[in-house]
Amino acid sequence: MSKNQIKVTLTRSIHGRLKAHIACASGLGLTRINQTVSVEDNPCVRGMINKISYMLKVEG
Repeated sequence: MSKNQIKVTLTRSIHGRLKAHIACASGLGLTRINQTVSVEDNPCVRGMINKISYMLKVEG
């Protein structure tokens, strides 16, 4: 993992959430609970993470 990557884990289900929140999760590449992805650290990704922070665990 390079220095400008963030590890993001989905900790809560996307079922029953707002469409915008589901779109953020899928935009980050998250589809299942406890799935972890490594994404680039940039303002767009940070915005998506902030929007659904209650559903995520963020490292790095």
